[in-house]
Amino acid sequence: MPDPYQFPVDRSAVMLFARALLDIRPEYSDPDDAATKAVGGIVTPPTFVQSSAHWQPDYPLDLTRPRKGPPPAHRGDGGGGGLGRGLHAEQHYEYHHPIHAGDTLTVSTRPGSSWEKQGKRGGKLLFSETITDYTNQDGVLCVTARSVGVQTERAVDQ
Repeated sequence: MPDPYQFPVDRSAVMLFARALLDIRPEYSDPDDAATKAVGGIVTPPTFVQSSAHWQPDYPLDLTRPRKGPPPAHRGDGGGGGLGRGLHAEQHYEYHHPIHAGDTLTVSTRPGSSWEKQGKRGGKLLFSETITDYTNQDGVLCVTARSVGVQTERAVDQ
């Protein structure tokens, strides 16, 4: 699991994320709107916390960022794994507290449950969870994300 890291929540990033979703509610961009004031300032849209990957120092799926040396090998945490036998199966979010533009989140990841089922073509299906907590600068837990990856025991029979 990666070490905890900081994720600064930038107002322009919030606006661009919301626009990419075609969500133009003022709570995501206009600090002077009554709806924004009612929620305590600009807030983040659901799933915005996935943007934190841009701040993870060795995010294994980003092969474009500048690095000293080669990109890290994909370890399989949360995405199902490598070897062509894994995939991301599920993503769940539990929202505890609003995230506002200007917050700095600490992102910490830990292993969750693991289990297996018998598959039809690739042997056992090995499931594993990765739990990611997003805590604000005041120590308040804002979001818990649960990612489920699945990997086949062997290459799928054709």
